[in-house]
Amino acid sequence: MKKSKKIISIVMAVIMMFSCLSCISSAADANEIKEKASKAFSTFATKLVAGILTGALDTLNFPIRNNPSFVDEENYENTDFYKGNEEFVSEADENNVWMLGSSAVSLVPDDYNSGKYFLGGYIMIENGFSNKVEDVADDMKARIIAVDDNSGRGVSLFATIDCIGITNNDIKEIRKLFAADFAEKYPEKKIASINVFSTHAHSGIDTEGLWTNVVGKVLKNLARSTVGAKMETGTNHEYMEFLFKKVAGGMMDACAAMKPGKLEYAVKDIGSGYFSNKNRSSASGLDTNLTRLTFTPYDGSRGTIIASIGAHPDVAGLPLTDGINKGRTISGDYVYYMGEYINNYGYDFMFFNGAICGIYMGRGLTNDSQPSTYRYEQSMRYGYEMAKMALALTKTEDEIKADAGLYDQSVIDSEIAYVERNGGDYTLWCENWTPVDEVEVEPFMNIRLSTVMIPVTNSLIKMAGKLNLANYSVIKSKGFGKYKINVEIGYIEFGNQLKVCMVPGEFCADLIKGGTSLTAEGSFSGKDFEAPTLYDLFGEVTVFGLANDAIGYIVPDNDFSMAIVYDHYQEMISLGEKTASSIMNGFAEMAQELS
Repeated sequence: MKKSKKIISIVMAVIMMFSCLSCISSAADANEIKEKASKAFSTFATKLVAGILTGALDTLNFPIRNNPSFVDEENYENTDFYKGNEEFVSEADENNVWMLGSSAVSLVPDDYNSGKYFLGGYIMIENGFSNKVEDVADDMKARIIAVDDNSGRGVSLFATIDCIGITNNDIKEIRKLFAADFAEKYPEKKIASINVFSTHAHSGIDTEGLWTNVVGKVLKNLARSTVGAKMETGTNHEYMEFLFKKVAGGMMDACAAMKPGKLEYAVKDIGSGYFSNKNRSSASGLDTNLTRLTFTPYDGSRGTIIASIGAHPDVAGLPLTDGINKGRTISGDYVYYMGEYINNYGYDFMFFNGAICGIYMGRGLTNDSQPSTYRYEQSMRYGYEMAKMALALTKTEDEIKADAGLYDQSVIDSEIAYVERNGGDYTLWCENWTPVDEVEVEPFMNIRLSTVMIPVTNSLIKMAGKLNLANYSVIKSKGFGKYKINVEIGYIEFGNQLKVCMVPGEFCADLIKGGTSLTAEGSFSGKDFEAPTLYDLFGEVTVFGLANDAIGYIVPDNDFSMAIVYDHYQEMISLGEKTASSIMNGFAEMAQELS
């Protein structure tokens, strides 16, 4: 008995010793435990909401018939696809020279205020859930360049449309029109690729179909689905035909304008102050570069500036509660004003948006506490400032201040005086400006495109497809309720100076070169993202987003959460949790093929 008591005493002493050590440790790690518990509860709650939401959507989806336009996987044909260059080269030969032509066309119809056009981007309570076009603030354009290195491997076309997005099926209609006209006019020449992008402006006429009389259309198509009748198209069919012809015609104009010249490249990190990561705190990646290609014709004629940043053009379309700005006004947003300023400075203008998943225009440094009545005035300030930066990349601060086209002291003095009278902050964009070097781009271009099948697992997107809201080719896989979308990805080399990856949606910047949402610790799932990044595959690259399709948000699989919460709203407008890995694995196959 005494022996038993002794053993018990020793055990209790050991337990008490470890308990004391544990208390000391727990006191030190209390915050960490609290944070882990909070995250665990948040994850559980979000998964619960996601499960309920998905279940509800699946229940609603179940009785809706498949859209008659859906095609069985074994019968799917990918038409009007341009692969790009069969052969990649690593240097220019003696016959190579840059050939480039540019054009721009307006996409605003004469009867824009007739009541049959809708803005794509917002359906909000402030507008009474109506977004019929009422006015035009500036313009909705397609900007186009035709590029060739004179190697005989073919010309590549690039068109960027001021719109919320345009589907691959509709892009193929543009390709058909252009290719027929090109073959007739230039029978001896070859097309390497035809690429169409969107700026993702939230204030252009709806080119996707998700905002065009959406409530009435859903009800009509639900009724038609029950009897197997043909459903209404998502977009305004007449308007899309108008757009196809205008863009294809602009492509022909760009080809006709092609001239030999010099291409130069410059890039500058303009800082995070001009970008706002508003809605995805798990992602730490942020591309703050302003990229510029400048084409100068040898004959001394007007050159072309090709610029790229990554930020949503979403401000001009936002309604205000005071009723002055109703959010029903066509605008090209900051891209239009960036182009206007560069045009007035003496260049044609081309724009590509970048990786914009959750990334918006940071207006704090550009609004400068100045007055504005309409939202597009804020877009104007941002666009003008981006234009000045693009034009000034290689200039010193003194050179900028000596350039009347970039710097007007009287305007600056007036703006500062306003701030002094009314309060606020003022930021001079060129203060402490550091120029960057510009390099000439060797005259050769490589381009390659391929296709990727992405499973559609988002029940909301399945419903949109069944109700014919957007013009996608939905592919039926084997098994009940399984669908896929075929998308395009692309890779470009401008000489040895600039590499570009073309992605078909709003790309999470972490996928470019890494970030917290790819890690187990920083992601929603607590697991690592298993696919490579673009930097892993190609080295330093620039992203051109919403290229040759508009499939919504592309977020890492491991950070995907289909729930209505602030940090994960992007998932509501995504094909599903396999989107990012499907695209990145497609790029991996492409990199392997090109190596």
